[in-house]
Amino acid sequence: MSSVETIQLTLPLGEIKGRHCQTIYAHKYCSFEGIPYAKPPLGELRFKAPQPVEPWTDVKDCTKCASKPLQKNTHTGGVEGSEDCLYLNVYTKQLYSEKPLPVLVYIYGGAFYTGEATRDHYSPDYFMSEQVLLVTLNYRLCSLGFLSLADPALDVPGNAGLKDQIIALKWVNRYISHFNGDPNNITLFGESAGASSAHAIALSEQTHGLFQRIVLMSGTAISYWANMPQTDMAYRLAKFHGYAGENIDAEVLSFLRKLEPEKLVKHSLLNEGERRKLYLFSFGPITEPYISEHCVLPKRPFELLKDSWSNRLPIIIGGNSFEGLYMYNRLKMFPQIMRSIINDPERILPEDIKDTHTPEELREMGQKILKLFFGEKEPSDRSLFKFLDIYGFKLFWHDIHRTVLARLAYTKAPTYLYRFDFDSPDFNLYRARYCGNDPLRGVSHADDLSYMFFSNDSWKVDLDSAEYKTIKRLIGILTTFASNSNPDCDEIEPFVWRPLEKNDPNLALNISYDLRMMELPEAVKLNALDELFKYREQLY
Repeated sequence: MSSVETIQLTLPLGEIKGRHCQTIYAHKYCSFEGIPYAKPPLGELRFKAPQPVEPWTDVKDCTKCASKPLQKNTHTGGVEGSEDCLYLNVYTKQLYSEKPLPVLVYIYGGAFYTGEATRDHYSPDYFMSEQVLLVTLNYRLCSLGFLSLADPALDVPGNAGLKDQIIALKWVNRYISHFNGDPNNITLFGESAGASSAHAIALSEQTHGLFQRIVLMSGTAISYWANMPQTDMAYRLAKFHGYAGENIDAEVLSFLRKLEPEKLVKHSLLNEGERRKLYLFSFGPITEPYISEHCVLPKRPFELLKDSWSNRLPIIIGGNSFEGLYMYNRLKMFPQIMRSIINDPERILPEDIKDTHTPEELREMGQKILKLFFGEKEPSDRSLFKFLDIYGFKLFWHDIHRTVLARLAYTKAPTYLYRFDFDSPDFNLYRARYCGNDPLRGVSHADDLSYMFFSNDSWKVDLDSAEYKTIKRLIGILTTFASNSNPDCDEIEPFVWRPLEKNDPNLALNISYDLRMMELPEAVKLNALDELFKYREQLY
C-alpha cells in the first residue's frame, strides 16, 4: 500500500510532486506518475510525430497516473481514456545512492489497440524489491498512433505511436539522472506489441545510443501482425464516419482532424481479404511511405535487421509455452475460423512468401503445415487445441525463432533465449482472462506478466509459494541483466545461462516449477517452418 507522504523534485523542466510508497511486501520506494514527456498531441498535432514537452511554472502533481490513451474497451465496446496521453511514470528505489541505479523502460502490449501505463496493470511492486529504477509510459494507439498518409506535404507518414516511445526514451536519457537513474545504463523491454515496438525502434537510427540492452517477450518487429500493409485505411476510417469525398489525403486528414476523438478508435474497417490473411486489426506499425525527419521504419523491419546499430546490444528474447491459448475464446465462439483454415490452408502461411509461389504451391505448403500440427489425424474444428498451437507458432514463436537466427548470423553480441512454462493453477492471470471459467491449464500469451507486475487482478502470494519463487526469478533475471548485461542471478543458481551459439540456436532457459537448460520443444516445428523460406532471400 502507498502512503500519503509527498516528495518534491526539481527538474530542468519544472518542479514535480511525487510520493513515498511501499510495496505489498513492505519495500519502500519513490513514485512519480503522470509526468508529461511531450506536448499533448491535439489539434494540428493529431496523427503527427510528438513534439518535446514545454517547461512549466507551477509544481506539477505527479502523485497518480495519467489517463490511459484513448482506446476501445474490448469487453464493453465503450471508449475509454484521453487523447491527451503522453505521460510516463518513474519508480525509483531511492533518490540518492553512491552509484546511480540501472534503468528499465517498459513498453506495454495490447495489439497497438489497447494498453495503459497505470497501476491497474503495471504496478511496480515486484521490481521495487531491487536496486533499480523502472519507467512505464503511455503511447498513442489505434489510428491516433498509427494512421498513415502517403502525401509528404501532410507530414503524417505513420508510426506516431513508435515516435512517442522514442521521444519518451530521449526524455529518459535527458532527465532520469534527477531520479537517481543512470542514463548510460538503460534497458528497454516490452511484451507482445510492446516487444514488437521495442524491437522496431531498436532497428531505427532514431534511437541510436538511447539504451544499452533489450528484452523482447513474445513479440518481434518482424511479426506479421506488427507489419501493416500500405492500404487506404485512413480513407476507410473517414468513410466509416460519414466522409463522402474522394480518397485525397489532404481532404481525408482535414475530415479526420475534425472528428470527435472517440470515433477514431471505434470502427470496423478490415475487409474480407484482410480477414482471410488473419489480420486482427486495422492500424499498427507500417513501413513509412517516405523519409521524414522522424522516420522510424524506412524499410520493412526484416530489411533493417542486418545493419541495425542495435545488433551490438545484448538481448534476452523468448515466449510462453502455449502462446496460442489466448485465442481460445475466439476459436470456441467462431469455429468457422478453423473450418476456413482447413478449406483454405494457405491462409496460415507467412505473407512474406506468398508473392514468390503459385497458388498451387501455396496450397500444398499450407497442407504441409496442417500435417505438421495434426500428423496423420484429419484436421477438424473439433481439434481446437491443435489450431491454438498453430496460432502460437504463426503469431509468436516462428518470428521469435527467425529473429534469433538473424541475430546469430549478424552479430556476436550475446543473445539469451528463454521459454516461460510456469503453469500455476490460479495465478496465470491472463489465461484466466482469455479462457473465462473453463478449467484449462497451460501458459498463455502474456501469462509471464503475472509474475512481473502487480495488477488489479493480483493478490499477495505467500513467500514460500512457487508463485513467489517465480516472481523472484523473473525479477532477478531482468534486474541483473539491467545491471550488467548478464542474466545470471542468485535466483537461477546453480544454472549458468549462457548466450546462444550458431550451432545451437534453440537452447533455452525453461522457466517452470524448476529451471532447465533445454532444447526448445518447439524446435522441430520451427525448423520445419523454416523450410517455407528456402526459395526466398533469407534473413540470415
